[in-house]
Amino acid sequence: MAEKNIDTIHDPSEPPQYGALHEKAEKPHTELVDDTGGRRASVALNIVQNPLQRVSPQAAVADARAFAETNGMSEHASLFGRAALVARNPTHFESLAELDEDERTALIYERDHKWHGPKMLWYSIGLCAIGAATQGWDQTGSNGANLSFPEEFGISGKGKDEWIVGIINAIIFLTAGLIGAFIVDPLNKYLGRRGEIFVTALCLTATPIGSAFARTWQELFAARFVMGIGIGAKNATVPIYSAEMAPARIRGALVMFWQLWVVIGIFLGFCANVIVKDTGRISWRLQLGSAFIPSFILGIGIFFCPESPRWLMKKGNYAKAFRSMNRLRAHPIIAARDYYYSFVIYEEEKKLAAGTNYFTRLWDCFRVPRIRRANYGASTVMLAQQMCGINIISFYSSTIFENVGYDKTQALYASLGYGAVQVVFTIPTLFLIDTKGRRTLCMITFPLMCLFLLAAGLSLLTPTTASKGAQIGPVVLFVYLFTICYSLGEGPVAFQYSAEVFPTIQREQGMAWAVCINNTFAGILSLTFPRMKTVMTPPGAFGFYAGLNLIAWFMIFCFVRETKQLTLEELDQVFSVPTKTYIGYELKVMVPYWIKRWIFFQRHLPKPAPIIEKAEFIEPVTI
Repeated sequence: MAEKNIDTIHDPSEPPQYGALHEKAEKPHTELVDDTGGRRASVALNIVQNPLQRVSPQAAVADARAFAETNGMSEHASLFGRAALVARNPTHFESLAELDEDERTALIYERDHKWHGPKMLWYSIGLCAIGAATQGWDQTGSNGANLSFPEEFGISGKGKDEWIVGIINAIIFLTAGLIGAFIVDPLNKYLGRRGEIFVTALCLTATPIGSAFARTWQELFAARFVMGIGIGAKNATVPIYSAEMAPARIRGALVMFWQLWVVIGIFLGFCANVIVKDTGRISWRLQLGSAFIPSFILGIGIFFCPESPRWLMKKGNYAKAFRSMNRLRAHPIIAARDYYYSFVIYEEEKKLAAGTNYFTRLWDCFRVPRIRRANYGASTVMLAQQMCGINIISFYSSTIFENVGYDKTQALYASLGYGAVQVVFTIPTLFLIDTKGRRTLCMITFPLMCLFLLAAGLSLLTPTTASKGAQIGPVVLFVYLFTICYSLGEGPVAFQYSAEVFPTIQREQGMAWAVCINNTFAGILSLTFPRMKTVMTPPGAFGFYAGLNLIAWFMIFCFVRETKQLTLEELDQVFSVPTKTYIGYELKVMVPYWIKRWIFFQRHLPKPAPIIEKAEFIEPVTI
């Protein structure tokens, strides 16, 4: 396709004003455009403003052309000029006379078909999601193995033996959080996103096999120690890689394939547990060793994926980054629009990022206000995932079901049902996460999770004189209902949210910290639960985690901001609102509105002005 010339949009006798977008910006306007083209006052308290709208169309085109010409993409200079105009007014591109018919058709098709994308995009996202199955599969492998490996190694007693079993289960999460998450930056720096994923896939292929051949509990501990390092590094990189490739309109759903495949891995791990249950003394070895399968597939498949365009941009490989973006978008105009808009925001991020090495960039996550607020949100959803208690089910469901009256085979089948419930009810969230939003799903499901987990704990108090069905049925029912709520809310949100909220420059460090929080507390949970259910009794342990659900709900209310359908770049302005202002708005404006509307049924009340609104701006272009 021939490049359409748009030099007429600016005076070619003047040198291009490259960098005009990156001068000190004016204070963001708080006006929007009505349907007739005139301005109307925005009711929003804060506007998510497109930075390309700070300059004239002529300057935006000149900047885009200069960017292409100075970075080895001269043949695409006109394309980038047109893409800048589209990025400047993404919802009004049909009025741009500079676009040719093929480009306009591609943009209209993209707008009207939410799930449209090239095969490479779907392949890359899907392959990364398979890597998530490793974590789920290993959790359930140890879940089944817990029924037999303690006897194999003579550690099936109380007291000290409970702590040994706990640390064997917990060590993969402790090393994932405290070591694996913090080697992400150097691995990404020298190997790239693809290279880092390949190395961790090799690690996670070898270590489950090593676990299967362990002769003592110390050898099993050592294999799982190394496995945890690989899990932490993979968990911090794969969601970032997915988020950086996905279009904003479906980023939540595409990146959520991570959680979907975690639960598919959980389900497949339970399937493996059931399949090998009759193999005698080696059953626990097969249960642990089978977790190598998804990592082996990931290691081979990653060679065929493109590198992250944003990572290549960060390394200064602009032309290669655009080629990568082109493979991930359905048309060059779409690729150029997304790529150039990312570059514009990245240049502004660099001005704010004082950190020049790993530790200063990590410190930025706590020092720089915008990044600190994102860190609050990411840390909250990661911590809440452990506080809710889901992993006491994932790690120990077979043991829990055996304790309430099932034999080992029945406990494995009940756990298989738990895995199936997670898979089935994670699928609807693929469609809800980008419509209802991340925060909304969590706010609805956490109170329900509290109630169902508390009910499951109280069901454990059923007298032993009752029938077997009366003892077991309520526990299984409420565990399954708890799992449904988790799958519709916190489960898919945690890694999705954490992968998208940090700026490009601090993304590795921010995600590393979030993964550290998640895995370290998963390790603490796994370590303490065997002893907790002895000291506190199982009903007490369930009640403890039910209470933590309410605390987690309040933390989400205070610190987690909605990010649905915003680009990774526009999130900068979402987190520009001070935390005190945000919490004040929620407490003083939204809570009273919610109470009046849904408790006192005052349905006629107008909805309050949002604290964040995406700017809409259109300016006629003189040709």
